[in-house]
Amino acid sequence: MILYHGSNISIKQIDLNKSKPNKDFGRGFYLSEDEIQAQKMAVFKSMQLGGEPVVTGFRFNEEIMNASILNIRIFQDYSEDWADFVFSNREGKPVEQYDIVYGPIADDKIGLQIRKLKDGSIDKTEFLNRLKYMKGITYQYYFGTEAAVKYLTKI
Repeated sequence: MILYHGSNISIKQIDLNKSKPNKDFGRGFYLSEDEIQAQKMAVFKSMQLGGEPVVTGFRFNEEIMNASILNIRIFQDYSEDWADFVFSNREGKPVEQYDIVYGPIADDKIGLQIRKLKDGSIDKTEFLNRLKYMKGITYQYYFGTEAAVKYLTKI
């Protein structure tokens, strides 16, 4: 499988130390199977930080997701577990460190709902109800450890 990373710089080598904290699944390297999603992220990053939009492809053997070599967490859909996990990581209070996490992206539409939940204007039940009706879920892969990054090969 090919995974894509959108950025404002060319990725020559993955350096987890350059990863930003408080992201959906924690501090790590994020990729998507969807090249268009990666292109949108690259444009966003270049507008935000300067530079040019760059999408870098990586080969990943997805069979590792079913092996018991790494500590892997999979979220098939929006759920209370997913929401709790994202909230903890965004608050800088991760519950558990994983090598790889796969699950939905908390994009701007979902970010708005997260802010409403945090400010108390909706409760968790309403938050999850609103997510059920959102269309176009995009999934992301998170690689959070050097052990996980070793399974990515730049193409």
